[in-house]
Amino acid sequence: MKKNKYVVIGVTGLTVLCIGVWSGVAIMWSRQNKTEESATQETSEKTTEEKATDNTDTTQEEKSTFLFAEETSETEDAVPEPWGEFLQEKQYEENITDWLLTDPGYCLLDIDQDGTVLFDNEADVSEMKNHSDRTEFQKAEKYGAGESSRYSDTLSEKTIYYALRLKDGTVLRVSGTQDSVLALVENLIFPLCGLLCLMLILSGIMASAISKRIVKPINELDLESPEENRIYEELSPLLSKIHRQNREIQNQLELAKQQQEEFALITENMREGLIVIDKYTMILSANSSAWNLFHMDRVCQGESVYCLDREEEFRHAIEQVLSGEHTELVLKLNGSDIQLIANPVIRDKKTEGAVVLLVNVTEKLERESLRREFSANVSHELKTPLTSISGFAEIMQGGLVKCEDIPQFAGRIYKESQRLLQLVEDVIQISQLDEEKTPYTWEPVDVYQVCKNAFESLKEKAKRLNVHLYICGEYMKMEAVRTLLEEAVYNVCDNAIKYNRNDGSVSVFLTQTAQEIQIVVKDTGVGIPKEDQDRVFERFYRVDKSHSKEIGGTGLGLSIVKHAVGALKGSVILRSEEGNGTEICMKFPKVHKE
Repeated sequence: MKKNKYVVIGVTGLTVLCIGVWSGVAIMWSRQNKTEESATQETSEKTTEEKATDNTDTTQEEKSTFLFAEETSETEDAVPEPWGEFLQEKQYEENITDWLLTDPGYCLLDIDQDGTVLFDNEADVSEMKNHSDRTEFQKAEKYGAGESSRYSDTLSEKTIYYALRLKDGTVLRVSGTQDSVLALVENLIFPLCGLLCLMLILSGIMASAISKRIVKPINELDLESPEENRIYEELSPLLSKIHRQNREIQNQLELAKQQQEEFALITENMREGLIVIDKYTMILSANSSAWNLFHMDRVCQGESVYCLDREEEFRHAIEQVLSGEHTELVLKLNGSDIQLIANPVIRDKKTEGAVVLLVNVTEKLERESLRREFSANVSHELKTPLTSISGFAEIMQGGLVKCEDIPQFAGRIYKESQRLLQLVEDVIQISQLDEEKTPYTWEPVDVYQVCKNAFESLKEKAKRLNVHLYICGEYMKMEAVRTLLEEAVYNVCDNAIKYNRNDGSVSVFLTQTAQEIQIVVKDTGVGIPKEDQDRVFERFYRVDKSHSKEIGGTGLGLSIVKHAVGALKGSVILRSEEGNGTEICMKFPKVHKE
């Protein structure tokens, strides 16, 4: 629009300039023609009057001179003009000099026979040069009358001279100037410049007003709804095109926004950390999991990725992936094992950035470590009873056992085989719990009855170890897997009996709320040292290994309890003080939720 405004101003100014120049030239040309016509008309009128009065007084000599002038006027150097006739006829009149003197358009000179200037109506004759060398003077002396013209390059004007020899021998010369086109133009420069400036100012004002009037509706266009505008019909195709483009842009923006929201939804719900960086290590985007893994705020977005971790391993991994190589390593972050997987982003065979995936593998590594430890422990636990059984059988086979000692050796073999069988059963059970693929049947279960059944199964062992059993509670039900609940309660009570003292007790307390049921098993045993309390639920972990061998524990009882309670969506809390017994609290929801 601004460009169009300047175009309007330029065209208007140029038009006005052309009009002004044409008007000035026309005026000057008209003035010039008018002046010449006026002079000619006045000369003709006065000549006619003078002829009427002086016709009788004309002498033969004057007539011959006049005739000679007429004859010579047709020559190349003498061209008679109306002035000549007029001066010839007026040469004896007293008022001729006054008339010429008062006429502003002519210059009058009276020249002596030797060329000396006697009179000039415009200049001081004492300062004037001799005019004997002038063409018009020489012609007047020779022919009675003569004329010439001279052009001044400096003044850019043409001067016309006419000379007439009088009766007294002197020469009367009349001159007039005629401006050239160039002179006319030069005379018009300043008026035209003023006119041009005025016209430019006026055209600028007019163009500004017109352009504002034209542009105002355009500036007020509603580009959000271009087709609703009602202005110039010529703009309809443009507005329609803008409308289509707006619709396409809106669709693209909505699609981009939808894709962005989907990407953000996916990344924000990832447990893994995701970081996108450019080739200058600047963080372009990161999800919440990534910030949480590094214990950082989102304020770091837009900064270098090195602000997250300044360890040498991390810096080396970033440098390696930005060089175009796939990188994997395990970092130690805040006590956790974080696996870093970095892939370069390549465009046109150039690395433009990288995508960094962070996975918390602490639990995975712990499980792998537990599996290795479990395998080693199982091998050791299986080897011990098998060695005993094999040794006793070998002795009996060799006939080295007396007949009266055979029942004793057989009893030892049976005991070790039972221990081996129990170990195998525990290993199978905990393996099933680890798999979490066993189909479970959830049903209403009487918690009080489960505890009572566990005490019935352990009654003989408790009697043998002189441990008293108590149940405090009432009838209550919950949705659970019966076998898992029985295994959990049985193992907790069995462990409390095995590690109790003589004449001790094991008490079970049942309580409930609107949402959950609590089973608390409390014993009067030796207790668990504080440094061992965090590890008692690990597989094959024993606080007192020597005592455990005596009582025949496998080291898997509390581990089975932990897995069974977890499968039932419950929790286990251990409270123990060395020498004052142990309390294990199991909490379960009343209603099972998938």
